[in-house]
Amino acid sequence: MTTTDTAATTNGKRIDKAQYVVCTVLVAVGAFVIYDGLTLEEGFAKVDPVGPKMFPVAIGIILIALAIVLAIAIPRGSVGEADAGEDVDPNAPADWRTVGLLVGLFVATILLVMPLGWAITGALLFAGTATVLGSRHYVRNIVIGAVLSVGSFYAFYSGLGIPLPAGILDGIL
Repeated sequence: MTTTDTAATTNGKRIDKAQYVVCTVLVAVGAFVIYDGLTLEEGFAKVDPVGPKMFPVAIGIILIALAIVLAIAIPRGSVGEADAGEDVDPNAPADWRTVGLLVGLFVATILLVMPLGWAITGALLFAGTATVLGSRHYVRNIVIGAVLSVGSFYAFYSGLGIPLPAGILDGIL
């Protein structure tokens, strides 16, 4: 049985070339976040003394800087070491069912956040994610999700002045 490995060795050090994909994604996401931040309109948030552009631009710059640091560390053979206490088999195949269900939850959240609102959609996202990842306490998952989503709704709305969609609960929240 032969396996293909994306890792090469240089001077006895293991180089994982697949990590360059992570660098590329970090640069792409960082550039998009910077562009998106720079194109925000003034007055996006009700009360924002520094303006809406600062945080997205700072996060984009940090993402690009991290990509550069990782790109420098890769050829030096810098790889993470597995934790001794982890009970995860690194040779086990990926659980694509779980990945697919999580992607489905994120897509459903994107599609439902405007009509249903953040409070309902956030609760469903948390409960669904917890269930997909193995929790069998369905009622507790929904209650915790509802507390987190309503709490974050008010934290954004009252604390930051950024309105999240209320959806069908408009006038109640």
